[in-house]
Amino acid sequence: MRWIPKRLLIVSVLVGLAVFGGVQAHSWWQHHSVPKYVTATVSRGRVEMVVNSSGTIKPVLSVSVGAFTSGPIARVFVDFNSPVKKDQVLATIDPKLFEAAIDRDHAALESQIADLSRVEALLQQAKNNEQRARQLQAINKDYLSDTDMDQFHFTRLTYEAQIRLAKASIRQAEANLKNSEANLGYTKILAPVDGIVIERKVDPGQTVAASFQTPELFTIAPEMEKHMYVFASVDEADIGLIRTAQERGRTVRFTVDAYPGDLFEGKIAQIRKNSTTTQNVVTYPVVIEAPNPNLKLLPGMTANLTFPIEAKENVLRVPTTALRFVPQPAQVRPEDRHYVEAMPISMADNNTKRSADDKADLARKRRHRVVWIQDQELLRAVPVTLGLMENHYAELVTGDLQEDQAVVLGTENMFGPR
Repeated sequence: MRWIPKRLLIVSVLVGLAVFGGVQAHSWWQHHSVPKYVTATVSRGRVEMVVNSSGTIKPVLSVSVGAFTSGPIARVFVDFNSPVKKDQVLATIDPKLFEAAIDRDHAALESQIADLSRVEALLQQAKNNEQRARQLQAINKDYLSDTDMDQFHFTRLTYEAQIRLAKASIRQAEANLKNSEANLGYTKILAPVDGIVIERKVDPGQTVAASFQTPELFTIAPEMEKHMYVFASVDEADIGLIRTAQERGRTVRFTVDAYPGDLFEGKIAQIRKNSTTTQNVVTYPVVIEAPNPNLKLLPGMTANLTFPIEAKENVLRVPTTALRFVPQPAQVRPEDRHYVEAMPISMADNNTKRSADDKADLARKRRHRVVWIQDQELLRAVPVTLGLMENHYAELVTGDLQEDQAVVLGTENMFGPR
């Protein structure tokens, strides 16, 4: 009977091992079934609300210089990037035909002046003849008949009318001469403003035909060394914020690919009302005026802009990632599960079916959000009211959160291996 205690001892040891293994397995499963959360701390610092956009740099004004008269280009005096002054000669059109027209009109004017002198002489002769006839008739009515007197009288009137006609012909000849002189003047293509030639479309020997449409020969950009315009396309949802920035005189910051290390600044000059719709997206042009003393900003460059709307310093802020995290109901304390259970319904609701009042109310409620903090193995909801919001942080106006307190951003499987 001595083998019985050994057998009991072995059974007891096996049972103990099984109980210990079960306790360890339960502890391991419980440890690994609890989600591992990624957290960040509530901090204090700067929060700046901005609107980002892109735009194209253009001169403040682009002046197209054309030709009023037709003919072959004789000479071109400027090239691309040439600085020019107002009334400087840019090019000339061959003036031979216009000089010939001036000589012709000069001759026509001299002919009309000579014709006026001839008619004046005839008029004077007609006046003298009429005067002599009246003197003879005064001596004796029978010397001249009434028919003769009418002939002298109406001859004088005829020459007076020819005088007026000759003077009108002279004025017409003078006008033709002025027209020809003006056309000769138009053979010199002059700069209408001070500026820089940014485009030249004509070469010597090229024929300009201005009969039906004014040909464009040059494009001049004035004051490029002083300032340039940036034309940005801003989404309609952000135009209200852009107007606020304009009213507050905010400085717009932007960069260009040609000088990635340089930060340029400008002011909102204009919010234009001519909207553009592209694939159901409505945008408005916003014009930014920027100084350009070193001529680094060139026409056609692409600018990446940031419109500062409002900024606050040294405010309590939470990461915006924490605002987007929505836990599973099983991960939340029972008394806080109503926050997550109502979210799928509201998120599934089609926003287009809401009334205008509901949309406005929903927009106001965007400031009231929920963040989550760990409460032992479960999560606790902390309702917060937000102020300024940017890409990384949101200002904490109200809420039971303290600086350096950890808030949940998500689980590790959401962010991948860390």
